[in-house]
Amino acid sequence: MSKILVMLAEGFEEVEAITVIDYLRRTGVEAEIISTEKELYVEGAHGISVAADKLLNQIKDLSGYRGVVIPGGRPGAMSLRENDRVIQIVQELYASGKLVAAICAGPIVLERAGVLKGKAATCYPGFDKEMKDISMKEELVVKDGNIITSRGPATAVYFALNLVEYLQGEDKMIELKRAILLDLIDDSN
Repeated sequence: MSKILVMLAEGFEEVEAITVIDYLRRTGVEAEIISTEKELYVEGAHGISVAADKLLNQIKDLSGYRGVVIPGGRPGAMSLRENDRVIQIVQELYASGKLVAAICAGPIVLERAGVLKGKAATCYPGFDKEMKDISMKEELVVKDGNIITSRGPATAVYFALNLVEYLQGEDKMIELKRAILLDLIDDSN
């Protein structure tokens, strides 16, 4: 089974985090929720608390993980950007050719980690001004090698579908689209 780290800090964007976690788990990916706080419960930007699976300081060995996902949200994404251990994890997974994904304000974490240099990416409008290395695209989801980025809460479903396709293949992604009835309304992503 594939394992992915989903990093949460106080003020994360709930729609982005929960959509990714849910859709990955539905398709057999072990989306491990990681709290960067001192306790397992992390409160999102809109007052929804989520119980994490582990604390960040419990993550020692990254060899069993296929990637990391960084949700947006204020001040969650800013806190993740300032967390040296999160930056180290992003850098190590990227250097190993593993998936590094971020949505909304989350790409600011990837930028600080130095993995966006010369890469195409997207983010929530306005955050591109904080990122000197980004080659900004205004698409819903942008894939460049092992980096996947997306725009914001409304694009979370498409972001998650792209993560599923990257990790589990196109057939699993199509199966998920059918299961969530997205195939009834959209065939473009």
